[in-house]
Amino acid sequence: MTRTHGGRGARVPLALLLPAVLGLVFLVLPLVGLLARTPWADLPQRLTAPGVLTALRLSLLSATLATLLCLLLGVPLAWLLARVEFPGRRLVRALVTVPLVLPPVVGGVALLLVFGRRGLLGGWLDATFGITLPFTTAGVVLAEAFVAMPFLVIAVEGALRGADGRYEEAAATLGAGRWTTFTHVTLPLVAPGLAAGAVLCWARALGEFGATITFAGNYPGRTQTMPLAVYLALETDVQAAVVLSLVLLTVSVAILAGLRDRWITGP
Repeated sequence: MTRTHGGRGARVPLALLLPAVLGLVFLVLPLVGLLARTPWADLPQRLTAPGVLTALRLSLLSATLATLLCLLLGVPLAWLLARVEFPGRRLVRALVTVPLVLPPVVGGVALLLVFGRRGLLGGWLDATFGITLPFTTAGVVLAEAFVAMPFLVIAVEGALRGADGRYEEAAATLGAGRWTTFTHVTLPLVAPGLAAGAVLCWARALGEFGATITFAGNYPGRTQTMPLAVYLALETDVQAAVVLSLVLLTVSVAILAGLRDRWITGP
């Protein structure tokens, strides 16, 4: 006898229990396999290898810069979608979520067509300012921001829609300007959603692979992030690939643990 979420006793139908258990095993078993194949005895030595540390530093730096870029651009975009009625808002919201379903490699190709040396903007940036984005660390940041920004926008827009607008109205009544209201009232109101969106954005940027390798390449010390290092190590040293994967798994678990109270409800 088990209890449902509503507290009423009910037997779990076997037709639901069996696929549920199989689904859980399907999701957990690969993680168990990763832990089982981890070379624990050599772990400290492999983690301190120069290539691993370089890829880790680049990953942390690029993911952080990408998140800052997403905050700079994504928060105003989320506010626009949540607070302003304008023609085509549904279309804009759909376009914002496209990177969530777009294959990352396709996103990398699209970035090349826009920011490449012969792209729509890349040629002008190169000729006017001497700025070249593809196959650079800046290109890594741009690729990660492209695929990660929707996570931030969706989280912040949802928080804005759920916020009590009476506080903003009261601030306006007291004479506060729009910018003051936004920075001193709106942002504190949606701070939990903003923080959750930023963390999810950072995690997505940290794990980005397809758009990065397509747009920025895989150059050690310059564009080779942790996921790219895993891909390269898998061809030559499986144990190294396992260690790198374990690092990314640890970061992912830590992020989920930090967001547990917000994203997982119930006893």
